[in-house]
Amino acid sequence: MAKYTFKDFKSDQEVRWCPGCGDHAILAALQRVLPKVCEEKGIDKEKVVVISGIGCSSRLPYYMNTYGFHSIHGRATAIATGLKVANPELCVWQATGDGDSLAIGGNHFIHAIRRNVDLNIMLFNNRIYGMTKGQYSPTSKFGAITKTSPYGTVEEPFNPGSLVIGAKGTFFARGMDADLALNQDIMLQASRHHGTSIMEFLTNCVIFNNGVHSEVTDRETRADRTVVLHHGEKMIFGKEQNKGLVLDGMKLKVVTIGENGVTEDDILTHDAHADNIGLHMMLADMKYPEYPLALGVIRDVDAPTYEEEVANQLEQVKEHSKVHTVDELLHSGSTWTIE
Repeated sequence: MAKYTFKDFKSDQEVRWCPGCGDHAILAALQRVLPKVCEEKGIDKEKVVVISGIGCSSRLPYYMNTYGFHSIHGRATAIATGLKVANPELCVWQATGDGDSLAIGGNHFIHAIRRNVDLNIMLFNNRIYGMTKGQYSPTSKFGAITKTSPYGTVEEPFNPGSLVIGAKGTFFARGMDADLALNQDIMLQASRHHGTSIMEFLTNCVIFNNGVHSEVTDRETRADRTVVLHHGEKMIFGKEQNKGLVLDGMKLKVVTIGENGVTEDDILTHDAHADNIGLHMMLADMKYPEYPLALGVIRDVDAPTYEEEVANQLEQVKEHSKVHTVDELLHSGSTWTIE
């Protein structure tokens, strides 16, 4: 098997995202992590496929030196599902936006999650429709002033994490566009996961929604407003690494280590593999200012995949079928010979 570098996954196409767009960083992370993915899976890069729908993020297949498919609005998940079921040996990645996957593509999105198809879905969330010039999206904040909500939106936004876990998703992670190291780690863990892996990346649209995530992405305050979760490690955060999360009854609570008798032992240990939908949902739902925003892999649990179940079903049917070939089918039942 060939030994790849990130250059092997860069296409010769000019990247046409706006300068400063957060999508550039997600592309760079994917190109850098795929050599490791191929090495771990023991596959050539011809087995890697990138599928997309419509939107700024959906330009991504053009910038990858892999097989790919730029599909239509909201339908990338359906096409990726068909591809994976038809050829389970493929390593399928999907690029989609908050509009593409959570609006017109919402049904395809949640049913791929419910079925647990082995796909790696990268959801670029800039809380706006960027390609169509600044309309509000399903993740835009309540009250957001946009081209289609000049007086502010009157809709509560989707939280992708809540949606994924509510659909019994087996993998959900969250990263920020500029955090290249964390994003590569998320992508690598997603590729190892057996089932639908949803990765939400908070991206900045410098033209139509600049600074939308700044309350948690700003370098000066990020450490106090986010917690990076690692399986098996304490949920500790803050510039001084002295804040943490505990359970207070049925709710999460932020505490300070050293105050009111709180010690590091009291802080919750993250278990991404426990099938605890309640706690994982609470972690995915956290938002500033009441809580830090949870980053990293929040949920990673095992479950049978859709394509495996389909393949097993076909084998069982063939095992008990009286017909095994097309020739046998044509000669089954009532037949006659014309002399």
